[in-house]
Amino acid sequence: MSPRLLLASLVFTLAACNTVYYAAWEKLGFEKRDLLKSAVKAARGEQKEAGGEFQDALTQLQKLTGYSGGNLESAYNRFKGEYEDCEAQATRVREEIREVDTVARDLFREWEREIRQYESASLAADSRRKLADTRSRFEQLSSSLHAAESTMEPVLRQFRDQVLYLKHNLNAAAVGSLRGKADNIQGDIQRLLEQMNRSIAEADRFIQTL
Repeated sequence: MSPRLLLASLVFTLAACNTVYYAAWEKLGFEKRDLLKSAVKAARGEQKEAGGEFQDALTQLQKLTGYSGGNLESAYNRFKGEYEDCEAQATRVREEIREVDTVARDLFREWEREIRQYESASLAADSRRKLADTRSRFEQLSSSLHAAESTMEPVLRQFRDQVLYLKHNLNAAAVGSLRGKADNIQGDIQRLLEQMNRSIAEADRFIQTL
């Protein structure tokens, strides 16, 4: 099968899966608007969790780099565990944001198709205005969600560097050499938390008006 035919087949399969998925929810009384609201709430919740996970990882790194005796291996393992939790939580945040984007896209496409079914020109015009308003508000939300998502990777990369470095250099001297790194990461995490808080607030506003 040619790449073009394979891609077309994949698109058709995914569209069919989405149709079945939405049909199943509609039978339970949930329209795409309800699913979008749920997806936004889920993304908001995962971002809140992510903020806590990143702060916990920083706390463990600060404890590790402030080492003044004790079990260095245990301190490293706690930091490594927190970093892995951050990675897992970041993946969940990304997945929820993809879900928000997908449901919103499908909702707007359905809305556009259904506007063409109106017999009343005034009702069609009113629905078109509401679609434009909802889409505009969603674009603000989506931009905020993706901005918050983008702040996670720089912090994850720095945490990953610390984990990899200490994995092969776990001694007091190596730990001491990273002491200033925690302060640098703290600034990045503060920006991450601020962006996530803005995104969470945007999600709250969108949910209230959807």
